[in-house]
Amino acid sequence: MHAIILAAGVGSRLDLPESQPKALLEIGGQSLMARQLENLSQLNVRRVTVCVGHQADHLTTEIQRTGHPEVQCVINTQYRLGSVRSLWAVRAALTSGADILVLDADVLYCPSLLARLVNSPIQNCLLLDRDYPPGDEPVKICVRQNAIVEFRKRPDPAIAFDFAGESVGFFKFAPAAAAALARLTERYIDTGRSSEPHEEAIRDLLLTENHAPGFEDITGTPWIEIDFPADLRRAREEILPRITP
Repeated sequence: MHAIILAAGVGSRLDLPESQPKALLEIGGQSLMARQLENLSQLNVRRVTVCVGHQADHLTTEIQRTGHPEVQCVINTQYRLGSVRSLWAVRAALTSGADILVLDADVLYCPSLLARLVNSPIQNCLLLDRDYPPGDEPVKICVRQNAIVEFRKRPDPAIAFDFAGESVGFFKFAPAAAAALARLTERYIDTGRSSEPHEEAIRDLLLTENHAPGFEDITGTPWIEIDFPADLRRAREEILPRITP
C-alpha cells in the first residue's frame, strides 16, 4: 500500500504566519505531519509520497526529522492555483500499481479511524461521518440503498438519497481506480479546469467511472479537519483529549 499525503496548501483561512504550513501545526507537542506519518507506520504503510508546495522546505525538514525512510516529497509549484494540481503532481504514485491512500494533511484524528480505512475489505473506500455541521463547508457523501450517489459540498438537489455524511478527506483506491484518477486529473489540466478542488476529480471517479466505491461509517470516532481558527481551538481542547491515551 502506498500513501499520498496532500500538504501543499497555504491554509489562508487559519490566519497563520506566512512561514507556517498548516501540516506543521503542533497539537499536543506533535505536528499534524508527524502524527500522520506515525499513524501510517503503525499500520505498516511505509511507502509515502507527500505533495508539498507552500513552505516546502519547512515541511521537508520536518519529514526528514521524523526519520521515516520511505517518504518522498513531490513539489506542486502551482499550489496556489487549485488542489487538482496536487493530484497531478503525484500522478507517478497514482499509477504505481499499488493500492493507494489519498490523505488530507490537515486532519487530527484517532488512529483507529485510519485503521478502518486501511483494513476495510472495500477496495475503493471513503470514510463517512453522519454527525456533521450544517452548511456548505463539509464535503457530503450522499448514500441511497447503500450506494454512493453524490459527493460534493453542495449536492445536486435533483439527486435523491437516504442519508448523508461528511467526508473525512481520506480515501483508499485499488490500482485501477488510482490510475483512472490520474487520467481524470490530466483531463482537468488539459480542459482548463486545473483550478478546481481535488474533490471534484474524485467525484468524477466515484460517479462516472466503474470502480464500485463504498464507505466505512466512522460516526462517533473523534476527528476534525482544521480549516479555521475555531477548528484549531476545538482540535486542541476537544479532540486531542479524546485521542490521547
